[in-house]
Amino acid sequence: LLENNRQIEERRRQFDSVLSSVTAGVVGLDETGRVDFVNRSAERLLELPEEAGQSTNIAYAVPEFGPLFGKLRSSGSEVAQEEIHVVRRGKLENLLVRMSTRRNSEGRLEGYVVAFDDVTDLVSAQRMAAWGDVARRIAHEIKNPLTPIQLSAERLKRKFMPVVGDLG
Repeated sequence: LLENNRQIEERRRQFDSVLSSVTAGVVGLDETGRVDFVNRSAERLLELPEEAGQSTNIAYAVPEFGPLFGKLRSSGSEVAQEEIHVVRRGKLENLLVRMSTRRNSEGRLEGYVVAFDDVTDLVSAQRMAAWGDVARRIAHEIKNPLTPIQLSAERLKRKFMPVVGDLG
């Protein structure tokens, strides 16, 4: 029994060590949706207040995650994923959130795992690239009709220059 407890404790420490070193936020929920594990990245990304920690329903701890959690539970599927916007420190952040069920060896629901990452910079880069593409297309459309006009003006100048002379 003592050896078994020692092995379980060792595995728990290893599990905590791995999850605390990943950059993605990871939140463990029990079968009712109450928070029972939060890694460091999740604490940092979500800025969870003290009262919204362990044993708090996910919809209360992180209200923005509530609808996705409800969707996962009501759909009966194993996974739900969505980009969710949260405001922290007065700044809008985009989180790519994936929720999945956690089942025991008999297939009975044990809880849920919520994994998420901040994709704000990625979304911003995509938006900048899209605006760059729009600007390039607009410049092309503006320049495109100017070329025939310029060629026509040059042709007219060559044709009528001998008749009118240099007026300038």
